[in-house]
Amino acid sequence: MKAAIALLPLLALSAGCTTYAEAPTAPVAQPAPIDREAVTARMNEWFDAKFEEELAFSPITQTYLGRRTDYDKIDDMSVAAEDRYLDWLRASTAELDATFDRANLTDEGQISWDIWHYNLERAEAGVPFRNQDYILHHFNGTQSFLPSFLIGQHTVENEAEMEAFVARLGGIATALDQLLVRAQANAAAGTRPPRFGYEGVIEQSRNLTAGVPFSEGDASPLWEATLANTAKLVEAGEITPARADEIQADARAKLVNEVGPAYARIINWFEADLANTSADAMGVSALADGEAFYDYRLAQMTGTELTADEIHRIGLSEVARIRGEMVAIKDQVGFDGDLGQFFTFMRDDDRFYFSEDDKGAQDYIDAAEEHLAFINKRLPDFFGRLPQADLVVKRVEPFREQPGAAQHYRSGTPDGSRPGVYYAHLSDMRAMPIPTLEVIAYHEGNPGHHMQISIAQETQGIPKFRTQGRGAGTTAFTEGWALYSETLAKEMGAYKDPFSDFGRLTTEMWRAIRLVVDTGIHSKGWSQERAVQYFLENSPIPETAVRSEVMRYFVMPGQATAYKIGMIRIQELRAKAEAELGDDFDIRGFHDTVLGGGSVPLTILETRIENWIAEQKSN
Repeated sequence: MKAAIALLPLLALSAGCTTYAEAPTAPVAQPAPIDREAVTARMNEWFDAKFEEELAFSPITQTYLGRRTDYDKIDDMSVAAEDRYLDWLRASTAELDATFDRANLTDEGQISWDIWHYNLERAEAGVPFRNQDYILHHFNGTQSFLPSFLIGQHTVENEAEMEAFVARLGGIATALDQLLVRAQANAAAGTRPPRFGYEGVIEQSRNLTAGVPFSEGDASPLWEATLANTAKLVEAGEITPARADEIQADARAKLVNEVGPAYARIINWFEADLANTSADAMGVSALADGEAFYDYRLAQMTGTELTADEIHRIGLSEVARIRGEMVAIKDQVGFDGDLGQFFTFMRDDDRFYFSEDDKGAQDYIDAAEEHLAFINKRLPDFFGRLPQADLVVKRVEPFREQPGAAQHYRSGTPDGSRPGVYYAHLSDMRAMPIPTLEVIAYHEGNPGHHMQISIAQETQGIPKFRTQGRGAGTTAFTEGWALYSETLAKEMGAYKDPFSDFGRLTTEMWRAIRLVVDTGIHSKGWSQERAVQYFLENSPIPETAVRSEVMRYFVMPGQATAYKIGMIRIQELRAKAEAELGDDFDIRGFHDTVLGGGSVPLTILETRIENWIAEQKSN
């Protein structure tokens, strides 16, 4: 700069002495404006290509998406396979950074960029804690998931798909052996689920290998599915009866020679190691580096930096608030007694239960379908986009049905060829009270899980890894949305019966208690019985269901905190949008924005809502 200034007087003197023709000044070339839409479109094509690479790691995910690729395979469940996936994710993220500049992307493109990086960060964070994972346990463990997946998700329409079904029987055996190796390694490192987790694995493995072709009696679940599939193909003219016999013989050989022995190895080892488990269940803080592991689990499940103490305090506050609302309904129905006595009344009175038989189970399913039919008529007033996929309500298969276990949802296919399924455990109707039936239907169905997941799968214009992949978002988003939906349903005109509205409060209290109990177990050393008693003191949930819930928290540390934390954040974002937009706030636009980006971490959901608010203001 100083050299340039020093030349100015010389230029002025020379200009005074001699006159020259002024040379034309060449125009300075301006950089072409960046077409952010075009750059983002190119990146989305890149993401979709990477999504296809990612899918190759998981034949199970391919089947869930309705694809027939790798239809004869089961996922590789070894540690080596996890390492290969992590190496791929690292390489793809480096390629993303080298190929695209985040600053040149649209707002939505930057969100996709951030999620891809977030997924790598989340995967990296888990590597130090592999030895703290409970590989096999009683709650939706892989030993019961794999047969359920093959029976419920592997559709058979022709001979080749039936042959793939048989091949997958062998894949189940391989996966079980891989998981057993990991469970043994973690046990050697001092990580064992509580004794009831072992007992559940043993019981479920025995249930799956009881009966034909493993022993005398009724058909075992996988053999029953084999017979049903081949019979369907014969009836449809796809195969001859002779070919059906050949396929059944192949399936029998796989079951007897591979699947049965794999389950036997699991049973034998878990029985032999049972004495090394603690009769008194302990939280993960008892593990080596357990406190850090629990912090990691909380971050993974909530997508926040909230500490265990902070989550515990939020839970205590929410429990107190909801108790006040429960008292108001108790008084409304004219109950003469305190809230604890009202809880006992709700648990014990026969009017709140269907009969303890198959008719009662069917009555439960029929009532759930009736509530869902009502809410479906109200959806257009609260959502601009509606799910195209169908939803069905089913009873959990007998081999994995557990008294008091939580209901759950399994997604359909993006093309609608397979509906979403809301599963209910109905082996103990006294654990399935009628007052909570309505709210659970909304949580698992519409406007809850089915709506959120189906809309994500059907969304166009954003990368598939965000709408269909296995690595997008957090539990806090999906479960937070489902819990938010329970309260939203009240705005939509549901819960006309005060006992049903009390059921809504009961399930919200359930999730508030989870904040207290999960952190109590894993951070504050609570015993199993203390957790059960706190639950019973603050909710009318039947004791069978409470004990099942508490056992779940022990084997899935942190997961139970995601629901309420996610719900609270969605409510906060809605309140912010309502405050900033006033009369211009559009509930349908808000919900479409929440659901229209796929499953996202809560921090990125906040960015999406802020972008939407700004857009509404500019319009």
